[in-house]
Amino acid sequence: MKAGRTLQEISTQILAENRAKRDFVADTSALNMAVVESEDGKSRDVALRFTVKDQEQTFKPTPLCLDQIAARVGIPAKYADRMRTEAPELLCRNVNHWFGAKPEKRMLRTLSNGHSVARAFLSERYRALDNFDMFAAVAPKLQAAGCEIHSVEITEKRFYIQASTPRIQAIIDQTVKIGTHNRIQRTVQAGVIIGNSEVGCGSIFVDPIMYDLVCTNGLILQRTLKRHHVGRRNEGEIFGDENTAELFSDETRKLDDKAFWAKVSDVVAASLDEIKFNDNIERLRKLQNVELAKDATNVPKVIEAVADKFDLVEQEKATLLLHFAQGGDFSQYGLINAVTRTAEDVESYDRAVELERMGGQIIELPPSEFATN
Repeated sequence: MKAGRTLQEISTQILAENRAKRDFVADTSALNMAVVESEDGKSRDVALRFTVKDQEQTFKPTPLCLDQIAARVGIPAKYADRMRTEAPELLCRNVNHWFGAKPEKRMLRTLSNGHSVARAFLSERYRALDNFDMFAAVAPKLQAAGCEIHSVEITEKRFYIQASTPRIQAIIDQTVKIGTHNRIQRTVQAGVIIGNSEVGCGSIFVDPIMYDLVCTNGLILQRTLKRHHVGRRNEGEIFGDENTAELFSDETRKLDDKAFWAKVSDVVAASLDEIKFNDNIERLRKLQNVELAKDATNVPKVIEAVADKFDLVEQEKATLLLHFAQGGDFSQYGLINAVTRTAEDVESYDRAVELERMGGQIIELPPSEFATN
């Protein structure tokens, strides 16, 4: 499991962003992308400008927000990024043309915390389910279950919490082939991973995990809850004119959100299920008997099969090969451990979670997908 930041650091960020968030709904015909100078006057950038209640709003788009704008108006993302750096006027002309030529209402999520940034450019039907509310809903359930939070992080795309409880755990005796046959005792705990995106990069999810205390690997199992951020049309409650509005939560939306977060907290508790955990422990024990390679000479072929199936990049493939070979367990269980161990070495936290999920997918696959025997 990849280490994130401390819980205190993440809590501070969540509180600050909750105070600084501002959401708007605007017709793109009322938006204008313009070139702006940096504070030191040494560089130029682009910003979105619009008016709400006779007050001009100016927000610089994050790289993610610009990619979303580019995708919506049909500009390749790499070209948009290049124009932002090398020809910002050209980028503005392109975006403004398509904003006017094909007007539509969009939701603009922003932060005003000393630096006014546009962080997402989304559908007007996007349902804002925010990190502050998610953490407030799930933290009491995790505490009640005796969970220890092992990893938390907020990336450009998502907020993640990964935790496990010593109240539900088991020991797996692992056979390894290094020199002579040996056995390693692994203590595995039941846990949960919870993820959310405030910026349109996927659904909120709650998944059970198995947390290995020996190597701190996290194995993500079959999904328990997945909910897309789609709701009724966001009209806004404070109107500047018919084309722009700042969005505030009305009472109906607050009630809907309260019910939703109650469901999420219940799913978190249900994910820490001892019977399901023991069933999954037995599945892992059985996978120890599924040999994928007789010896180290066949290990590269197994890794090639994994890389082809899951589109691993060269560095990931090399790291996985190293961990599978050094681990000395050439069974399907050993491959799962090698994949989840590789997750700790990748730079991106988002990618690390994808690799942890990949480990769970390998549980479900027939050994013929990888075996060299």
